[in-house]
Amino acid sequence: MKQLVIFLGVFFISLLSLQAQDKEVAFVGTMAPDFSLKDLNGNIVTSESYRGSYLVIHIATTWCPFCNAEAPYLVELANEYDGKNVKVLIIDVKEPQTLVQEKLQDRFAFPFPVLLDEDGAVAASFAPEGVLPDLARDEVMLASNLLIDPLGKIQFLSLLDSKNFDAKLLALKSRLDELLSKQ
Repeated sequence: MKQLVIFLGVFFISLLSLQAQDKEVAFVGTMAPDFSLKDLNGNIVTSESYRGSYLVIHIATTWCPFCNAEAPYLVELANEYDGKNVKVLIIDVKEPQTLVQEKLQDRFAFPFPVLLDEDGAVAASFAPEGVLPDLARDEVMLASNLLIDPLGKIQFLSLLDSKNFDAKLLALKSRLDELLSKQ
């Protein structure tokens, strides 16, 4: 009986993962939601200011181990694609500026903006409908990565998949390389 319960649990988790992947694929090609957020210095940054460039967005919190694992690779990505019309930013969800400054910016020395989504509304606006319905919409997006093209369309979305976690951002880089090769 115990083996049956374990099997059903694994089957259910696998089914949810497949459903989430289907929602991610369906989300690709849609227009990215517009946003306007403050950076760590209090400056307003808008999605509109990135039009004309490829934009990589990582949605994070300071307490997220997956976000922290990806952080050095985001810095590496920003440096690797510098000069190739690729911009990177982090949107931190529901945390105070001082905490984000100390636990993210001071720790990782990001060469790109870290934006503050104080109420989680921007993160929630990126969450595909129907994915993980038991979570708050802003929580669905934690540790996710998006790639938005110069026209504002989403070209890549990866939600957290702890089983197949891609800390080195290999799938994102592959998609970015594919898009850049077509220019």
